[in-house]
Amino acid sequence: MKQMHKWVLCSTLLLGLGGTGTLAGSAEAAGGVGIMLDGYPLPFPVEPQVMKGTTMVPFRAISEALGIKVVWNQAAQTITATKQGEKGTQQVVLTMGSKTALAGGQNVQLPIAPQTIRGTTMIPLSFFSQQFGADVSWNQGTKTVSITSPKEDMYTVGFYALSSYSEINRVPEFDSVAFGWSRIGTDGVFTTGAKEYGWPQAAGDVTPESIIQNTAAQGTAPYLMVYSVDGNLELTKNLEDKQLQEQTLTQIVNTATENGFKGIALDLEGLGWSGDKAKARTDYNAFVKNLASRAHQAGLKLTVVLHPLNGAYSGYDYGTLGKLADELIIMAYAYGDEKSPEPADKVDEAIRLALKETGKEKLVLGISVASENKQSVNTKIGLAKRYDLKGIAVWRLGLIGQDVWDEMNESIEFK
Repeated sequence: MKQMHKWVLCSTLLLGLGGTGTLAGSAEAAGGVGIMLDGYPLPFPVEPQVMKGTTMVPFRAISEALGIKVVWNQAAQTITATKQGEKGTQQVVLTMGSKTALAGGQNVQLPIAPQTIRGTTMIPLSFFSQQFGADVSWNQGTKTVSITSPKEDMYTVGFYALSSYSEINRVPEFDSVAFGWSRIGTDGVFTTGAKEYGWPQAAGDVTPESIIQNTAAQGTAPYLMVYSVDGNLELTKNLEDKQLQEQTLTQIVNTATENGFKGIALDLEGLGWSGDKAKARTDYNAFVKNLASRAHQAGLKLTVVLHPLNGAYSGYDYGTLGKLADELIIMAYAYGDEKSPEPADKVDEAIRLALKETGKEKLVLGISVASENKQSVNTKIGLAKRYDLKGIAVWRLGLIGQDVWDEMNESIEFK
């Protein structure tokens, strides 16, 4: 395999697209070659092939992962690949069996024409980086092709806690910020007066109210985050006590509207660890349904923060909650010691399980920067990009740090 520098990746071909012939006998499987996209393996329906020194890879796997739109013209035997990027619309047209491609309206010569192997269209990997902005490198020692996806504009959520003020300057960079200033206490009662997840004290001219007002004025939507955990069955108590629940719902919506919040971020954790898990799901669905109705009537958005479906807590019905809420945040972390990078395979699994229950347009991937570092954070962001999720949510401001922030800005375009 030849040395690979920077390439441009493009297009999606549907499996089984028609084409001219199959790869000739001069091709051989690139045995043991791994393809990594943003630091995590990219599965392929057919192994990469080497033909006259050129690595050929399946179009569909790369294009789907990079969000490239592809149109197949059966009559002309052409593939038109299009992607919206920072520099506008980028388009490449390939013709099966032809070494001449059309890129940006100009003819470009390919080392090998697009071919079909076992019903899968293969293209030269080395052709596509300059067209679609993906960086590609080759590691001879590990026989690994590493692809870094192009920078992408994504919806972003930031979490803000009592100890987040050191990074308050980052608030305007996010599309929305959830302020963790309220909770359901151990007695099952909603409060803004708790020591943790409570309303902050004013510091001179800086007040909680001024922070909310400034956030909105800067074009970032402030959300009231409501936190609790069912460690003492306080959530269970609230879900089962209709009178207490009615009081809680009224207080949440009133607190949000009276203080200028644009939405509510509901982060009620710990359901389904034990007991009647089906009942916990049913009760929580009813709670969220009631809150969603009241929030929407008040002109508020509703975000629901959820444990991952491959975690320890099974009291959450993603399918129903996805229909009720405006978005769901997958807390795809805390799989280990919460100090080391979260296992990417578990994050990948959490996303895929969620996608079986609700649409990608509702899903936001939660990333705990307390666990991640500058080497690992973009792998998690890359998974959100790969599955075309609505966006990412960062837990939390005050923990990000400059190194991680700089790396994140290499992968996504903040507001």
